[in-house]
Amino acid sequence: MAASASSAGWAQLRQQARSLETQTENLFHTYSQFSSAVNIPPKPSEEERNTEAKIEELLEKRDSTISQLARLFDSETTLTNSGVKQNNLSLLRDKLSSHRRDLNRLRGTLQQARDRANLLTNVQSDIDNFRANNPETAEAEYMLEERSRIDNSHNVADSVLSQAYAVRENFLLQRESLANINRRITMAASKVPGINGLITRISARKRRDGIIMGSFIAFCFLIFFWFS
Repeated sequence: MAASASSAGWAQLRQQARSLETQTENLFHTYSQFSSAVNIPPKPSEEERNTEAKIEELLEKRDSTISQLARLFDSETTLTNSGVKQNNLSLLRDKLSSHRRDLNRLRGTLQQARDRANLLTNVQSDIDNFRANNPETAEAEYMLEERSRIDNSHNVADSVLSQAYAVRENFLLQRESLANINRRITMAASKVPGINGLITRISARKRRDGIIMGSFIAFCFLIFFWFS
């Protein structure tokens, strides 16, 4: 009966230690998000302080539970499953030590992030104060910024003009190429025997057909007006 009660107590304490361990990991996930915030506050928020306090409380509870397991293990007279229990106890202790290190590491990360945010805020505040106390310098900086924006606009305009000139040059080259092709065709046609005469006859036939068609249309209009 004593051995059975001891085993039951061991199982219950081990289950409790595992449950506290899971709760700690969930809180670590929440606590780590504070250091990755976009606008980290200069001082810890109430939620951050509460989360850190809950993690510390869970670590203390786990330490107490592990101590109870160690005492229970030392008080057992039987060697049944002693190797397994000792291994479980070592794993729980190692995990607790790892979580303590993680807490210290996250604290340091949060403090570094907060120091950087405070430094940037202080630098920006000093710049604003300097500009407020030195309006001439602020005006000069404003003029320099305006000049930079104008220079950028000029660069964009120069780029557009360069592209337009390149397109125009391309059109001129194409035009010259087409003129060369036309000249070559004309020269080739002039070298073929009878080609000029054939072209002349085709042109004359087109003019004749045009004259006939125009005369026919005029005759149709005259007939239409005569009988209307």
